[in-house]
Amino acid sequence: MLTIPARSRTAADGTLHLDVATGLPDAEVEVVVIVERVGAEPQRKPAGGWPEGFFELYGSLRDSGLERPPQLPLEEREGLE
Repeated sequence: MLTIPARSRTAADGTLHLDVATGLPDAEVEVVVIVERVGAEPQRKPAGGWPEGFFELYGSLRDSGLERPPQLPLEEREGLE
């Protein structure tokens, strides 16, 4: 694997053109491009990798007119040995 750092400027329409000398003539290669704005802070994912606000709650059962009936008593089970 060959890592080639490069810095370039995008065109007015947001297009980025790269000409990169790899030293691999007539070879099929796989390329991964990571674009990061110069001077911008990298975006950080919160712990667990969930997007911010993913677990926000909207409303409740009380708001919708639904009612939860009383819970039934727990079933007694034999213990494990």
